[in-house]
Amino acid sequence: MTTLPYILDPDDPAVVPMGLIVLQVDETIEPEFRAFFANDKTPLYVSRIPSGAEVTTDTLAQMEADLPAAAALLPKTRRYKVVGYGCTSASSVIGSERVEQMVKQTCNTETVTNPLRAATACAAHRGVSKFALLSPYIEEVNTPLRQAFAEQGISMEVFGTFGEAEEARVARISVESVVEAAVRLGKDSAVDAVFLSCTNLRTRAAIPRIEAQIGKPVLSSNQSLAWHMKHLNVSQF
Repeated sequence: MTTLPYILDPDDPAVVPMGLIVLQVDETIEPEFRAFFANDKTPLYVSRIPSGAEVTTDTLAQMEADLPAAAALLPKTRRYKVVGYGCTSASSVIGSERVEQMVKQTCNTETVTNPLRAATACAAHRGVSKFALLSPYIEEVNTPLRQAFAEQGISMEVFGTFGEAEEARVARISVESVVEAAVRLGKDSAVDAVFLSCTNLRTRAAIPRIEAQIGKPVLSSNQSLAWHMKHLNVSQF
């Protein structure tokens, strides 16, 4: 064996990495993020967190204790500007501030966002606050989610759900079903936008189709999180 010489390339200080913590059961956020970040040169490093096969308040709350271990698995060579936690409903149960605290225990990042925090920022950016909520969740999960948004000044009095607890089934709800349900809710004159909740729900292809039919802004968990992470990575929000 011959030991060969090599040189090290310096890190580009203008390109700051981002981190993403994904649920073990999530099959949707990574494919959608590849599309959202297709033209972005920023490296995006992904870790996974244990999560239940079904979405209940108990399985969501359990992730609070697992967040430090998941964050610790992200590469540690460089400091992050932003790390995203990819779970809307768990963020509403655990709380955005607590999510950030737990991630920062083991990951050197300037800030932490999640779909709840991101959607709130995106709504303010778009100038909307009265949403129709479409979720796949059972009611015990919908209630804290709507309350968490209400605490941020976002009304979701118009809402509908697919009532599905099993994550594997959520990931396979058809885009056509999402479009039809969102259009039905979004046509209500009491709302000025629609929010499609859940990172495991396929929404990227649905958003432009819904907007074309209702003439109102449509946000989703994955779209909002990607937007907010990009924004935070280049500026102090």
